[in-house]
Amino acid sequence: MKLKFTLVSAILCSILSLNAQEKNEIQKLDTVLIKSTRIDVPFKESARTIQIITAETIKRSAATNVADLLQQVAGVDIRRRGTGGSQADLFIRGGGFDQTLLLIDGIKMDDAQTGHHTLNAALPIEVIERIEIVKGPAARIFGQNAFTGAINIVTKKKLNSTLSANVEGGSFGQINASATFAKETENSTFIAHFGTLNSDGYNTNLDYKNYNYFFKGIFNKNKQSINVIATFFDKKFGAQNFYTPPSFGLNEYEETQNSLVAVSTTFRSENFKITPRVYWRRSQDIFLLQRDNPAFYRNLHITNKVGAEANASYSSKLGVTGFGLDVSRVSISSNNLGKRDRIMANLFLEHRFKTGPIDITPGVAVTYFSDFKFHAFPGLDLGMQLSDKLRYYWNFGYTYRIPTYTDLYYNDSSTSGNPNLLPEEAIAQEMGLKYSNNNFFASFALFTRASDNLIDFIRPDANTNVFMATNIAKVNTQGFEFDANYSFKFKGFNQSLAVGYTFLEDDIQDQNRDLSRYSLNTLKHHFTTGLRTQLFKNVSQNIIYKHAERIDGQSYNVWDASIIVSLNKLEFNFTANNIFNAEYVESGFLPMPLSNVLFGLRYSF
Repeated sequence: MKLKFTLVSAILCSILSLNAQEKNEIQKLDTVLIKSTRIDVPFKESARTIQIITAETIKRSAATNVADLLQQVAGVDIRRRGTGGSQADLFIRGGGFDQTLLLIDGIKMDDAQTGHHTLNAALPIEVIERIEIVKGPAARIFGQNAFTGAINIVTKKKLNSTLSANVEGGSFGQINASATFAKETENSTFIAHFGTLNSDGYNTNLDYKNYNYFFKGIFNKNKQSINVIATFFDKKFGAQNFYTPPSFGLNEYEETQNSLVAVSTTFRSENFKITPRVYWRRSQDIFLLQRDNPAFYRNLHITNKVGAEANASYSSKLGVTGFGLDVSRVSISSNNLGKRDRIMANLFLEHRFKTGPIDITPGVAVTYFSDFKFHAFPGLDLGMQLSDKLRYYWNFGYTYRIPTYTDLYYNDSSTSGNPNLLPEEAIAQEMGLKYSNNNFFASFALFTRASDNLIDFIRPDANTNVFMATNIAKVNTQGFEFDANYSFKFKGFNQSLAVGYTFLEDDIQDQNRDLSRYSLNTLKHHFTTGLRTQLFKNVSQNIIYKHAERIDGQSYNVWDASIIVSLNKLEFNFTANNIFNAEYVESGFLPMPLSNVLFGLRYSF
């Protein structure tokens, strides 16, 4: 461990000592307008901890899907079950998998059944323009589910090529193929993507077949443009020991579907902008406890969310006012959870004052649930520009999450839902500094979160086998994080080094870990670094290192790497994951795969 950190430090020191006076051509983050808020704020002026993963970074990373990509961000805990992104849970700053909200172009993709399906809605990396990671409470901006943070995936508006095709093959019988098509006319733009990912699995009953479909159209561009987005993701996979220990000897299997259809437009005047949108999200989950015997135990859940929203902003001499209304109906039909539905309405209001180097943004979200009534989420952001390069920020907010239908109603021989659960609540705040100077960006943040009524499945004593959903007592979380990115030129080519570290500490009160199913097991120490280099015209290399230590003492170090060779319209790539065969578990009872490789070929027409 000491040797590996010494190696990383040596790399950092050697790169920082290079003469890098040439202006970096990689996209400057301070030119990006953050779209995950109602008020468009330049990245450089935001008063929150927000990280951006650009399309260029995605292309040069060693990742082949969003779950693997987010693994490279300190403070974001992705707990995967296997390869290919078939099943993964999303955590931010020590929160639970139900406490982070995923958005697609600002559309909330929350799943009323369970947060286990959050990343089922993640898009193929080929169609992603950037990913905005909002850390800390975001309920004032998005409403419930953004308990510890939110991730907004922004899709591309156009592609550089008309058609690109990709084929990959590698360890565990992995065979992946995809095609991305783009067409631009005088008045319209279309992007379509199809992909398939297949594997025999790196262990017994861990095979998968995944299919991805994506379409985006921008119509009537010269007058009143209309945006249409449609997705459909179908995953079939062996789920050996995803949810039960090896001693049970069960042959689990799961199939999930996730789809989205949304239509929006934007009306603008000199001071006013409003974006109305209608959307429909559907998810389906089939789970078998014995793959070859569906009659033994089978769950089928179908969830629908239909909504309409309008987000607006108005600029005046007093600043910028952002406001919005979102009304939706959620329903579920399940052989286990029953038939349920709820109506949700969210009203958002915030205003950004600016006087000299100081900006203040108070705001509130008021939410109505037909089964949990009214709740309000007030918050305040404050920013101070100390110089052209240095910015101080502080934010404070109340955040909230209502129980999922699994929390409330799920029942089997070892699990009991609880319809009397109370919503989870928390008060959170953070303060930090951001430094930006041409090719160097760094941020440092201190944060705290005082949570109450967190939901866990626990047993009353060691002699009882049934875990019941229960509101546990208070949990106080505190920590700090540091992120830095240095971009430079060497031999005329772009190079970059990214480093991130997050420290978390949970003060868990009145909780017996031995009787808990989902006891907090956060990443106490999380260190990531990515070195992306190019020494020759057509060849670039990437090295990714991750160190994780959980509060239960488990720790592991993982190295990934990739090489990309570009020859005009043809691109070869080679990716190696877990190079040094680290043995570790990210979620449940399933060990992650040892060293594995993936070869790829992409051609752009």
